[in-house]
Amino acid sequence: QSFKLLGFLDVKSVPCARESVLYGSLGSLVVGLGHFLATSRVRRSCDFAVGGFICTMLGYWFYCRYNLAQHRIRQRMLKEGMRNKILFEGSSLDPERKQTGNERSNS
Repeated sequence: QSFKLLGFLDVKSVPCARESVLYGSLGSLVVGLGHFLATSRVRRSCDFAVGGFICTMLGYWFYCRYNLAQHRIRQRMLKEGMRNKILFEGSSLDPERKQTGNERSNS
């Protein structure tokens, strides 16, 4: 069963959305409670809690999406390297193959 945040963000299927919401709510609790304990002002603490939620959620969202993009790039490079290894294995273009003097002068 899917959960839509604000009516459009499907938390189950969008990468990093679930973790961002969870960390955002934790950040909201910490900031709001901390401000309340420091000042004893309820309304202002709620404002700080909302700001803490937004900042924490967006901060973790960008951090997670950046790491996800880096992971996908490394995965793509690894897949390409494996494809090239299979393609060039045993040929004169194989980088792991030791070349003799005759093969070096011919190529």
